[in-house]
Amino acid sequence: MEGLEHSVYVADLFNKLFGKPILALLGLLGIEPKNPLSPVPDYIVMVIIVAFLLIVLLGLASRKLSLIPSSRQSLLETILQAFEGILTDIIGESGRKYLPMIGTIGLFIFCSNMIGLVPGFMSPTSKLNVTAGCALAVFVYYHWQGMKAQGPLRYLKHFTGPIPALAPLLLPIEVISHFSRPVSLSLRLFGNIFAEELLIVIIASIVPFVLPLPFMAVAIFTAVIQSFVFVLLACIYIAGAVVQEEDH
Repeated sequence: MEGLEHSVYVADLFNKLFGKPILALLGLLGIEPKNPLSPVPDYIVMVIIVAFLLIVLLGLASRKLSLIPSSRQSLLETILQAFEGILTDIIGESGRKYLPMIGTIGLFIFCSNMIGLVPGFMSPTSKLNVTAGCALAVFVYYHWQGMKAQGPLRYLKHFTGPIPALAPLLLPIEVISHFSRPVSLSLRLFGNIFAEELLIVIIASIVPFVLPLPFMAVAIFTAVIQSFVFVLLACIYIAGAVVQEEDH
């Protein structure tokens, strides 16, 4: 399977430039990488690149804002309004305060999905470690927001249900349900992006240049849909944590 994965040239370059000092630092911490020649895995390099690009591009796009928006500012506002629309539709007007988290993770996942279509790069979301990290971030975040909104005791109370007699039955069901959410989020995103990357690599290895193009177009659609699904489910989980019935 590894032989089918395309070489990530930028990751090779990163390890060539920074591999020795990183390897020395890991040695001081008592960590021995699996591949000493490439101490930083490809997907970690790609995560760093995606994060750097987002910081730079969004930083430039948000400079010199004006009442009469430029095309750059209009694009940025359209993206923010799209995230705000999802949050307000699911949570209500109070959902706007969750925009930094939802916007950040949504843009990160979308850019991570798309960057794999650039020759010499890969989608970090085609690795389960990355999608699991995103899913766990959402998992921790919505529980934290739930406890902030309701208080720890009242938030934890909804795991047992409104009827005390049914608490021994409902508690394990609720716990399993909540822990299945990051598993579902991470596996869905990983499976779709990994499958599309693998398909494009196989097709390109058989008939390069022309034949992979339709599959790359489908991959763009998949990247958008998977980003939207992840954001949508994250908003639903936040809504379930912060908006509870009054009798709780």
